[in-house]
Amino acid sequence: MTVLQNFSKKQIGDLGEDLACKFLTKKGFVVVDRNYWKKFGEIDIVAKKDRVIRFIEVKTVLCKTLELVDKEYYRPEDNVHTQKLKRLARAIETYIFEKRIDDFFQIDVVTVRIDLSGRKAKIQFLENVVL
Repeated sequence: MTVLQNFSKKQIGDLGEDLACKFLTKKGFVVVDRNYWKKFGEIDIVAKKDRVIRFIEVKTVLCKTLELVDKEYYRPEDNVHTQKLKRLARAIETYIFEKRIDDFFQIDVVTVRIDLSGRKAKIQFLENVVL
């Protein structure tokens, strides 16, 4: 059994979200909420910077190397598909209503590629994704 097989999807996702939160904090964001869950969707991270609320979807993948190899290159953001965006939009609407938010907001995606054997990660921040 390899190191990669010892992790569940949830553990990998949690690790990616932890790394994303550290990354965002270093960039001056304040993490306001995590894992806001409703039966129809989830918001991974809610953060704030410069009076703008950011609803952040985190996509994490394990890889053998962080170097881009055409054959093996997989883009985690490809998992932010139409159905996922619809569920995310519904969760955001509910969050805004429940928390009575009237600030400006936007949707961002953080991708995390993790090389467990090398104990490294590569994080990409895609800002202001349009639904």
